[in-house]
Amino acid sequence: MKPRQSSAPDGRMPLMDHLRELRNRLIKAILGLVAGGIVAWLLFDPIWKFLQKPYTRIPQEHCLGGECDLVVHGIFDGFFVHLKVALIVGAVLSSPIWLYQIWAFVAPGLYKRERRWTYTFMGAAVPLFLAGAALAYLTMDKGLKIFIGLAPGDTKVLVGIQDYLGYAQAMLLIFGLTFELPLFVVMLNLAGVLTHERIRRSRRLIVFGVFVFAAVATPSQDPFTMLALAVPTVVLFEIAEVLAFFHDRRKGRRPDPDAELSDDEASPLDLEAIDAELEGGGRAR
Repeated sequence: MKPRQSSAPDGRMPLMDHLRELRNRLIKAILGLVAGGIVAWLLFDPIWKFLQKPYTRIPQEHCLGGECDLVVHGIFDGFFVHLKVALIVGAVLSSPIWLYQIWAFVAPGLYKRERRWTYTFMGAAVPLFLAGAALAYLTMDKGLKIFIGLAPGDTKVLVGIQDYLGYAQAMLLIFGLTFELPLFVVMLNLAGVLTHERIRRSRRLIVFGVFVFAAVATPSQDPFTMLALAVPTVVLFEIAEVLAFFHDRRKGRRPDPDAELSDDEASPLDLEAIDAELEGGGRAR
């Protein structure tokens, strides 16, 4: 269904048109998620073998019969595991689709320069999320080894398949989303909301907050997993601060057209540039 085009020169739309546009974008995003989920369901066996590898690396002496196998407790556990894996992997596979739908809904109301920031966000968000998820996958077995290794020597550990999947899902999601936070810092700096000077003054508080968040948010809450999340996030924040520094310095070198005006004198308006921006926003819709 094609969204209704606005005839207003500034790209404005009535409320009902906005709601129809939102509905159409949501339908397309959901269809993308369903398509990705179907692909993940059909490829469940190789995906599941990949997901359970961290569990197979835990100490064998704590497993029943020397083999670390997950246990199915309920009749419907197998179905719900298939469904959860399909939704998780489907969301990752369809991320370009629903990210684009978010951009397509927001971008027509932005100016040309702001739309370039949205492209930057979309181009960096997916790789950062995947990098965080990959780091979580590589460190999952460390937390499992620490806590399963605390079991008494004469006991055997039986881990339910739902419990393990919940742990894996939380690790992948928390690491992936946490890696997005420095990107938001850069975007806020580009938008002029957050300056480098403010970031610099708050550096110690940010680093402390990252470590506290990592200690609370990680499912296992062991020191190794906490450091695995906190240290790369701090490094990403430092990179974000460097980018903000260069952006503010370049911005400070630009001549201020209003610098020579007195406090009582109105600044001139470039009406042609404003009209061009408004016409560009109207055509984008």
